[in-house]
Parts: sequence; C-alpha cells; structure tokens
Amino acid sequence: MRFASAQLVQLWWFELFLPRIGLDRVAERTRPERMRRIARRFHALAVDLGGLMIKVGQFLSSRLDVLPPEVTDELAGLQDEVPAVPFADIRALAEAELGVPFERAFAWVDERALAAASLGQVHRARLADLDAADTGLRDVVVKVQRPGIDEIVAVDLSALRKVAGWLRRVRIVSDRVDAPALIEEFAQTSLEEVDYLHEAQNAERFGENFADDARVGTPAVVWERTTRRVLTLEDVTAIKINDIEGLRAAGIDPAAVADAFAAAMFEQVFTHSFFHADPHPGNIFVTPSAGGWRLTFVDFGMMGEVPQSLRSGLRAMVIAVAARDGRKLVDAAQEVGVLLPSADTKEFERALTALFARFGGMGFAELASVDQREFRDFAVEFGDTVRSLPFQLPEGMLLLFRAVSLTLGMCSGLNPAFNVWDAVEPFAAQLLRDEGGSTMRGMVDQAWDSVTTAARLPGRIDAVVTELEEGTLTFDTSRLERRLDALIRIGRRAVSAVIFAGFVVGGALLLVPAPPLAIVLLAVSAAPLAHAVFGGAGRR
Repeated sequence: MRFASAQLVQLWWFELFLPRIGLDRVAERTRPERMRRIARRFHALAVDLGGLMIKVGQFLSSRLDVLPPEVTDELAGLQDEVPAVPFADIRALAEAELGVPFERAFAWVDERALAAASLGQVHRARLADLDAADTGLRDVVVKVQRPGIDEIVAVDLSALRKVAGWLRRVRIVSDRVDAPALIEEFAQTSLEEVDYLHEAQNAERFGENFADDARVGTPAVVWERTTRRVLTLEDVTAIKINDIEGLRAAGIDPAAVADAFAAAMFEQVFTHSFFHADPHPGNIFVTPSAGGWRLTFVDFGMMGEVPQSLRSGLRAMVIAVAARDGRKLVDAAQEVGVLLPSADTKEFERALTALFARFGGMGFAELASVDQREFRDFAVEFGDTVRSLPFQLPEGMLLLFRAVSLTLGMCSGLNPAFNVWDAVEPFAAQLLRDEGGSTMRGMVDQAWDSVTTAARLPGRIDAVVTELEEGTLTFDTSRLERRLDALIRIGRRAVSAVIFAGFVVGGALLLVPAPPLAIVLLAVSAAPLAHAVFGGAGRR
C-alpha cells in the first residue's frame, strides 16, 4: 500500500498538476521512462513479497488494453519462481491434510522440490503398493500448498481492494478502467487456484473433453491422496514444449508442435468453451508415444470458460478477423462489451483497416522482415488509439486474452514462420458454415410456412363462399369466385417467388464455405422461378 500511495502521488503530480499549469509537455516527455521505472519497482516488490503479488504482475502484463507497453513489457518476464519451502514444513502440512504419515501414503517422496511457486510447490513421489494397485498408477507428483498461504492471500487481496478503492476516485483512471471489478475478477481466479479440489475437478473435466482425441493428454487424479491443500496427480513429465533441441532429438518437428498446440487451444475455446488459461512452457509437455507424440497439459488451477453471452460476439470477432473487416470487428467488439456503446470508434476502425491492409495475413517471419521503424511507428500509433478509447476486457475475456497471448508467443517461438491466420482459418470457416446453415434453415422454415399457408388458403376461401351461399341474402357469386381464384393464383406465385429468393440467397451465402450445396440450391431455384414468372400465362 505504501508503494501504491507513492505512485498515486506521482500520477497526480505529472498527469494532473503539471498539465494544469501548462507543463503538459514535461509530463509527456518523461512518461515512457517513468512508466518503466514504476514497472521495475513493482517487479522487485512482487518478487520480494511473493504471495499473490507475482500473480498480480503477471495479470498486469496481459493488460495491453489499459496499460502502456513500457509497463507490460517490463512485467512480461515476471516468473512465478520463489525459493522452496523446507521439506519438513511441506511434509508436516501434507500429513495433517492427508491424516496419515508420509510413509503410509507414499512409498517414496523426493525431498527436492520439482517446482516451487508462490502458492505451492511440487515433489515427485511413488504411491504405496495398496494405492498403486487400486489406481493403476505408480509414479506421481504431489503438489502441496505453502504453509500459511491462506492468510497471505487474504492480506494481499485486502490490500489490493483498498488500492482499487483509491483508483476509483482518480478520474483519469476510473474513466478508463473499473479497478474494483478487475480486482474482484482477479480475486475469484486466485481463490480458485488455491483450492486443489477445484483444480482436480478441472483436470478431470479437461480430460473428458479430449477423451477421444489422441493428440491431447492429461494426468489422472489420485483422489485418495487429494485434499483442498494437497493434490496428487499422475507423473506425466516429458519434453517441455519449448525445448526445441529436445524435440528434434526425439524426432519431433517443432513446427508441427506449434500447429498442433494452436489447434488444441482454439478447439478448447470454440468447441468446448473451457480452456487452459495458463499455457506457459512449464505447463505443457510433448510426450513421445508409439504412434507419434501428443501434447500433455498440466496445472489446471487457472482455467477459463466462455459464457453463452460471449459466444456470439466471439464468433463475430473471429469472422471479422478472418475477413479482415475493420468495421465488423468494431461492431463485434461493442457486442462483446470490449468497447462501450458510447465510444467514438471512427479512429479505431481506421486503425484496424490500416492494420489489416498492411499486415493482414502475414506470419511472424514475414512481420520480422518488415522495416522495424515502420512497425514500431505503426504499433505506437495503434496502441495510442486503443488506449484512447473506453476499452476494457469484460469479465470472462481476461483469461481468454491471456491464453491467446501465451499461445501465440509459444507458437512463434517454436516456428518463426508460424502464421496465426492459418490457425484461425479452419475455425472461422466452420463458424461461417454454421452461420450460413442457420441462415438457410431460417429461410427454409419461412418458405415452408408460406407454402403451408397457401395450401390451406383454398379450403378457407371455400368455407367463406359456402357460408355466403347459405345466407339469407342470395346473390350471384361467380364473379367473386373468379376473383378469389385469381387471388389464390397470385398468392401461390408470390410464395414461389419467396422460395426462389430464399434458394438464391442461401446459395450465395454457401458458395464459398460449401460449393456443392450452393450449386444444388441455385439449380433447384429455377423451378419456383419458372412458376412465379409463367404461372399465370394464358389467364387474365
């Protein structure tokens, strides 16, 4: 809180006071270096405090929408690696949680930590014979919370909420970002991450989604040795996904791994709506097998879901990106809630159009060949445009943004020629087919309703005529009947015209994603067209 208060004083001086006395150029000239200096100080503070502060730094490094690149770049290298807790403390906590001595729970435990993070650490172990017989597993990893982490998390969240309350009172901050809402979303994710029962459930759900997919694997959960503070999983340690030399030594093409990884991540988002939100190199292994290799995901503490309210907007965004359409992307961003409806989006649309025109379709290798001054100038201008808008990732999209950013970074490291457009295209094509199919079904349903209504029309008219004939007033209905017959013929021709239009529009929509079906629809449309045009020939 001392750190935050000091930065708020500096913010007030440079961003509010100096501009009011005509020294705004001083604030602008010094802003990049000031931002870098603040980020470096927070980086050191986070490493010193541990707890949730490292998570906060990682969280902020992904907020390209509200923070300048000087801050996000500095925090991007913040790793959740802290000194390991003495094994005696870990053992005492684990035995208290499991209710049995380590010797009964495990035949062997490696006292050296396999990994140590701010919330917990991992040790290799081997199950006792009885548990091994029951589960069919032998080698496992045991993840144990750091002693006292619950109290540390509570204190950290309390401090963060207090700082968020301060930021809400600062106009230049509150106009851009809802700090309390961001902290609550971060708090929810963090509290789920320290509940290992929740993580175990996530692991099983993720495994079920890919149960029939040999490309993706997950570790089995040993529920008999799992509690809220202790998690025991199958040991699936293999080649780290970013170990390019290890992959090549195993005869695995890193470029193929990049393609498979991108496909698996996009499938999680667009097919299962449940995705791994922390896909950094330590959480994905490449496991060689007799039939080739597979991607194995671990650490399911940070998972994201795509709620129903976001799916249609995300579909529109993917289609707009695939079509390089800046206007549609702006509309989709507003539908999702990334941009407030009141936002003036003309400059943003212009920037997106220029982005697609200049860099659309380029892979990372092609981007690397672009003149760096041009690329840097464009990036600065585009970033300034985005940050000038009321632009904030809504709840549910923050983790998605993080997952996509980490995925693209990993893929470009594995394959410098990786092209994100190629990875997105199959999903965009499927979304287009789905949207086209929905549109066509709507047209067919409407045409069928018109046909059935027209089919019932003669009977209804006949009933009306019968009632007239049976009335007390008698008159000649022959002229009326002729007029009604003419109206029925006109109605039927109108229905044919509607059906023809439906087939033509449907065929046009499906011409790119499904050419065979489009040709059939266009061919069949000739019949209702002929009836609509010539159905009244020879009659007045």
